[in-house]
Amino acid sequence: LFSAHMIEHMLLTMLIPVGIVLAAPVTLVARAIEVRHDGSRGMREWFLGIIHSKWIGFVGHPLVSTVVFALSLMVFYYSPLLSWASTTHLGHEWMILHFLLAGYLFVQALIGVDPSPHRTSYPVRMILLMGTMGFHAFFGLSLMTGTSLLLPEWFGAMGRTWGDSPLVDQQVGGAIAWGIGELPTLILSALVVRAWIRSDERDSKRSDRQAARDHDAELEEYNAMLEKLEKRRPTTR
Repeated sequence: LFSAHMIEHMLLTMLIPVGIVLAAPVTLVARAIEVRHDGSRGMREWFLGIIHSKWIGFVGHPLVSTVVFALSLMVFYYSPLLSWASTTHLGHEWMILHFLLAGYLFVQALIGVDPSPHRTSYPVRMILLMGTMGFHAFFGLSLMTGTSLLLPEWFGAMGRTWGDSPLVDQQVGGAIAWGIGELPTLILSALVVRAWIRSDERDSKRSDRQAARDHDAELEEYNAMLEKLEKRRPTTR
C-alpha cells in the first residue's frame, strides 16, 4: 500500500532522526572508543575523519541539508528512483539510507547536540523549518489532487480485492504526508524553541558572571561616557 509506505517514509525522515540527533552519536563515539596513540587509525579515527571531511561539512550546512531534505521528496517520487527503490533490493536499501541521512542532517542543523562547524541563529532555523513545512504541504497536495497513479505497474498490480483503489490509497498517502507528516514538524518546532530559550538563558547567565567578575566595568564605562558628554554640553542661562 502506498499509504503504508508513506507512513514509513514520514517516520524514517522526520521522527527517527530526532531520536538519533538527541542521542549525540558523534560525541558518543568520540568518548566511548579509545584513542590510538601508536599512529595507526582505528574506528574512532576513521569515523571522526569522515565526520570532519569537507564533503560532510558541505552537505551538513543548514541551507544545503534543508534543500536536500525538501527536494528529495519531489525528486524521488516523480522520477525513476521510485521504480528502482520499489523493484530492487539495492534501490530499497538506498532509499532507506538516503532519507534517514537526509533527515538526520536536517534535524542536526536544527537541534543538533553534537558539535558542528555550522551554527545558524535560531530565527534562521525556524525559517528553514517553516520552509520545509511548505514543501511537505505542496507535495501532499500534489498527491491528494493527482489523478494519475505513481508507478502503476507496481502499486496498481497488487491484485488485492479489499480496501480503497490504488489511486484513492495514493491520495490517502498524500494526506498522510501533509497532515500526519506535520506532527513531527511541530515537535521539531517545540524543540527549536526550547533550545532557543535555553540558549538565551545561558547567554544571560554568562553576561551576569562577566559583570560580576569585572564589577560592571562596561556599565561604569558607559556611565563615564555619559558624564563626559554632559560636561561638554554648553550650559544655558
